[in-house]
Amino acid sequence: MTRFLRVFCLYASFWIAAATQVQAQDWPARLIKATIPFGPGSAADVVPRLVFEHLSAELGQPIVIENRAGGGGVVGSAAVAKSDPDGYSLLAQSSALTIAPLMFPNASFDPSRDLASVFMIGSGANVMIVPKERPWRTIQDFIAAAKAKPGSISFGSVGIGSAVHISSEKFRYAAGIEAIHVPYRAGPEVIADILGGRIDLYFCPLATALPLIREGQVRALVVSTSKRVAELPDVPTPAEIGLKDADSEIWFGVFVPAKTPREVVDKLHAAAEKVLATSATQVSLTKLGLEPRPMKPAEMDDLVKRELAANQELIKAAGIKP
Repeated sequence: MTRFLRVFCLYASFWIAAATQVQAQDWPARLIKATIPFGPGSAADVVPRLVFEHLSAELGQPIVIENRAGGGGVVGSAAVAKSDPDGYSLLAQSSALTIAPLMFPNASFDPSRDLASVFMIGSGANVMIVPKERPWRTIQDFIAAAKAKPGSISFGSVGIGSAVHISSEKFRYAAGIEAIHVPYRAGPEVIADILGGRIDLYFCPLATALPLIREGQVRALVVSTSKRVAELPDVPTPAEIGLKDADSEIWFGVFVPAKTPREVVDKLHAAAEKVLATSATQVSLTKLGLEPRPMKPAEMDDLVKRELAANQELIKAAGIKP
């Protein structure tokens, strides 16, 4: 009986592997589901939707998008990580993927173990915006006021552990100020309270912030990146105002469950490269304040591991808590 079971298991393994290979060769043969783990209207929603529209045409299959917000992106990300690794479940994430899971001890997945990188859409800056009614004309004015009244400043984000949350925390820690974190479910909610003067600042994705800045509805005080951005040439970087290790950027990428066949990952990566190389896509992403950041899946995997380690140190040093 033991010998029979061994032979049976051997044949079963062979046929399962053969079936998986056939499925990978035929992919995509049906509708693909993409999960965005943030609310509608946020940059983490708008950016991948733009790419998925073109990617669907390139693949010849519809891509249906579901917003599944919660836990700074943890809820939706965990759902995809646990999905069947057949290439029909995609996750559109941002830099939050290397932050939020560290903030929640009960997160039921490990980004570096349970997800595989597919393609990078691009990266860009967050910009610190404040209500126009506030008296701060420069970032130096703001820091001086915050230090004069510790704990009097409030800042918004699209959730605990989101990329905009960590931009705020890195700035706060480097500047040596105390501030109250007010998490929201989606970007439009944060913007509404910034415009209404109910919170003091928001490290907002550049694409969302630019129209508000140009229309004079908010004031921009500092960008999050190590270099100034072309669209806001007069807004300084953290390093230019003397803050060390305060810069950050937000990136957007697409992932699949870790055990997805490599052939499927390669096909999806190749299709995305074609889409991202078109002038129409590049123009659209530029308008959203993003720069191309071409990466192979293995390079993205390495980036995720590096950022997880760096953010773990920051969370501990700055005492960031959910």
